[in-house]
Amino acid sequence: MASSTVPPPRPDRPARPNLAFRHLRGHRSPAEFAALVRRAAREIGECVSCDARYIGRVEAGEIRCPNYAYERVFLHMFPGRTLTDLGFAPRASVRGRGARTPEDAPCAHTTRPERTTSDERNTGETGGAHEPYDTQDPYDRHHNHEESDVLRRAFMTGGGATMAAATLGPLGLAHDASADRPVRRAGASEAGALEEAVRRIRLLDDRHGADGLYRRAAAPLRAAFALLDAGTTRQSTADRLHSGAGELAISVGWLAHDSGRFDDARSHYAEALATARMTGDQGLEAHAFCNTAFLARDAGRPREAVRAAQAAQRVARPLGSPRLMSLLALREAGGWAGLADHTGCAQALVRAQALYDRGPCDSDPEWMSFYGEAELEGLEAQCWSTLGDWPRAARHAKRAADLQDPHFSRNIALYTAELADDLARGGRPDEAATAGMRVLDLLDQVQSSRIQTMLAGTARVLLPHRRAGGVSTFLERHASTPRMV
Repeated sequence: MASSTVPPPRPDRPARPNLAFRHLRGHRSPAEFAALVRRAAREIGECVSCDARYIGRVEAGEIRCPNYAYERVFLHMFPGRTLTDLGFAPRASVRGRGARTPEDAPCAHTTRPERTTSDERNTGETGGAHEPYDTQDPYDRHHNHEESDVLRRAFMTGGGATMAAATLGPLGLAHDASADRPVRRAGASEAGALEEAVRRIRLLDDRHGADGLYRRAAAPLRAAFALLDAGTTRQSTADRLHSGAGELAISVGWLAHDSGRFDDARSHYAEALATARMTGDQGLEAHAFCNTAFLARDAGRPREAVRAAQAAQRVARPLGSPRLMSLLALREAGGWAGLADHTGCAQALVRAQALYDRGPCDSDPEWMSFYGEAELEGLEAQCWSTLGDWPRAARHAKRAADLQDPHFSRNIALYTAELADDLARGGRPDEAATAGMRVLDLLDQVQSSRIQTMLAGTARVLLPHRRAGGVSTFLERHASTPRMV
């Protein structure tokens, strides 16, 4: 029980920026530094959900003293330093002060006050019951602790997509449900299993879309980081494990991205970027920047999309893959389109086409298997659509759908949804409705929030034309189609 001699609360005073902590972050971005914090936490058996916003709060002085979980992580990251050396106030000096004012308190988990300890109330930062950046909450409905074999099982069969089960069984790790700690060092077989898990996720995404997969993706990602924590005796195996974990973080980030969970995607991409920079893996760094640029475009941050795509091109240039450089030029074009820069977009598109025409080579990354002529046409269609050139966008979208390998069911649905939207906005409602019906036919196989959102936009555009027979049929069927939750 807390002592009755705790001093009374003092009047609030303006927060003082934590310059010492900012200095320790150095040249890294807040998101990159947050990824390092999460990695350090795993090294000592903690599980904190640190992100860029938490780092910003610390540096702004809003968190005068971290809770005990973060204290252990920070002292592990900076051996020999004290909390005061890191710019925090001594714990004793913040006791008696409320962690938040009532109007600032988040609503999540506030119905369980019995789980808030006196330490959490008095340290200037709330703990497990309220803090979104703290250790995992056992009451959080998003964490399924009944899956005690998460280090062995990547996915479960089920859902309308009839997804095949993928396994991490070859990892050979015993699982402690309370700690998620492997009991022996990882070897080449575990690295191979991790690489296979990445391939499996990509294959299932190509066929079925992201929505049904994302909820199952946390398990193999936890397994990947457990492998890193286990360590290995060979540098070549360690390099494969880091690369595999980074690629898996990107794959899971893409599942979040495609299912509309942009904040989750950003966090996963930052994790991959930090892993790439720590290990000097240029290929992984280029991939992380590539996806970050795509996410920034979709999230309405086109200037960031341009910068990330340009950074990716600088990193990827020595890798010797014209096809990779072509894709990155398309990412840059998407950013320029979002900025309504017609010239910048057109120049990037010309560059992308010229690089693509150089053909494939041995240096092309394995993850680029989706990038063919259909994807090039589809991404160009999106650029022209953003710029409002609906006829040109529709031409490229139609070519994309016609060229796509039937194996990529999700992309066929995506390109056809793009075509339907471009036709609708270009004043061709009957053709748009026909394309929209083809997309609805594919939704039995594909679960993608992105595609459903696009189709909903098309339906809104077509509403004024609902008296037309084809349009009316499409609108009625679309209205009766269940949405993913």
